[in-house]
Amino acid sequence: MKRAPSTVEPGGPPFVRRGTIVLHGGDLGAARAAFPLAPEPWLDLSTGINPVPFPLPDIAPELWQRLPDRGEQALLEAAAARAYAAGREAQVVAAPGTQALIQLLPRLRPPGRVAVLGPTYAEHAYRWQADGHAVTVVSRFEDLAAADVAVVVNPNNPDGRTISADDLMALARRLAERDGLLVVDEAFADVAPAGTSLLPRLGAGAPPTVVLRSFGKFFGLAGVRLGFAVTGDVPLADGLRQMIGPWAVSGPTLAVGTRALGDGDWQANTRFRLACDALRLDAMLAEAGLPVRGGTTLFRLVETEHAQAWFEHLGRAGILVRRFGEDHRHLRFGLPGTEAGWRRLAAALGCSP
Repeated sequence: MKRAPSTVEPGGPPFVRRGTIVLHGGDLGAARAAFPLAPEPWLDLSTGINPVPFPLPDIAPELWQRLPDRGEQALLEAAAARAYAAGREAQVVAAPGTQALIQLLPRLRPPGRVAVLGPTYAEHAYRWQADGHAVTVVSRFEDLAAADVAVVVNPNNPDGRTISADDLMALARRLAERDGLLVVDEAFADVAPAGTSLLPRLGAGAPPTVVLRSFGKFFGLAGVRLGFAVTGDVPLADGLRQMIGPWAVSGPTLAVGTRALGDGDWQANTRFRLACDALRLDAMLAEAGLPVRGGTTLFRLVETEHAQAWFEHLGRAGILVRRFGEDHRHLRFGLPGTEAGWRRLAAALGCSP
């Protein structure tokens, strides 16, 4: 087992920002400020985004020059419904990223009791609370049923915990008895085991449920800003569309999303590659004395009493990983996208490249 690296000397700007700011990965500006002597370019393993993206297709020049039309958006939403195996009657609503949907959903409900199964992606609790809801983060799935709105990230970020579709539908039915709502964030469901997603169960007659799907993480194109809300509740879907407004998803994004969601071969090959790379990362982390405690094939979660020392050691090497204000023992590692990146991480962890 490798010895934990020593901590960095005191001084310099703080890296973790608290207060009303929700902590996220990918803040290379803050990383450079915290570790000004780190080598460039940085190896960013903090986001859980596929480091080998879908190859961008040629974009017709006119897509940059005119507003997107409804027909192009309809093609994208139909491609998403097929790719995600959504129920035949499900309503698919495209948006400029799931973060936009996370911020809009609380405005479609009167203030009430919201329970978030945690610890998880902090934006959910933060946004519901910011819009006047009474929010509780609960650690037991059973405690969600007492709320007016229940929020579940499935698979969970950062530990990869999954809840069965049967249990989620049972919860949705219980919430529906008093006009409640179930929100399921499936940002990492593209790499989840078969049967995890709730989308095939949505459609006419399904209890009020909204499932969020992220495009950018699995396809490695977070910068295009694309996400989807899927629901069998037509008034809720209409409410989201009205709040999002026209032309919110750009023409180039519609074209890229439609092409990527329709490429089943790329998706299957990518799932296989990610699974292999996750095993490679597990072995590397274990050799460094950092056994994996959870995650998905897009990211791995380790637990160690020396998390801060490892974070700083990797930061001095120009490698950014994700740490968490709510549990200082946890670090999350994404996947390197190149052999040079793998060798660099191995060297920093003290492993043989």
